[in-house]
Amino acid sequence: MQKINRFVYYLEAKLPSTSMRNLKFTTGEYYHVFNRGSNKREIFLEKYDLERFFLSMQEFNSENPIGSIYEHSFNKKKSNRDSELVEFICYCLNPNHYHFLVKQATDDGIAKFMHRLGTGYTKYFNQKYENSGSLFQGTYKAKHVNNNEYLLNLSAYINLNPEAHQLGSLASKSSWGEYLNSKNEGFCNTEIILSQFKNISEYKKFAKDSLELIKQEKELQKQLLGS
Repeated sequence: MQKINRFVYYLEAKLPSTSMRNLKFTTGEYYHVFNRGSNKREIFLEKYDLERFFLSMQEFNSENPIGSIYEHSFNKKKSNRDSELVEFICYCLNPNHYHFLVKQATDDGIAKFMHRLGTGYTKYFNQKYENSGSLFQGTYKAKHVNNNEYLLNLSAYINLNPEAHQLGSLASKSSWGEYLNSKNEGFCNTEIILSQFKNISEYKKFAKDSLELIKQEKELQKQLLGS
């Protein structure tokens, strides 16, 4: 059974991230990438918005620019994993924020992918809801995942993030289901995580135990702030 670090994942979302000017992404390394809506606004107002963002995560993850998603829908030559900018390990999409655990697959892959994703989805959102200006709270944030313990705990934090926030399936989307599927051929590469456990049940217990610690830490935070 892998060790649970009770602070690494919960404080991850609370502590300042490395300045994007100082962080240099290295191909082959893992990163936690996250952002939220400007002024904590919701970025997914209905289920279709979640699915559109998820589609964008797939379509914009290509070394070759695709133009708009609408234009790309007519292209019979779809991109494949060999041309991906980033490799997704896990993700969660919540009403006003998202988290990714990714490995950079090609030089400048994260920067290129995040620019396309942010620009493309903001354009879609602003057109649909007759909105203008920035949708997200500045540039996305990122942290280097520099050890294996961090990697494992972060995967649990992201996979169960909607549950930690007590969100239903209509309000959120995550890669948790992919990790529970023994015949997984999903969006994420789960092997780097699951190969370190005897079976899926063991990982599930590890992640659920992590969730309980997240809840305990959140309750402790409330008590300390209220005292």
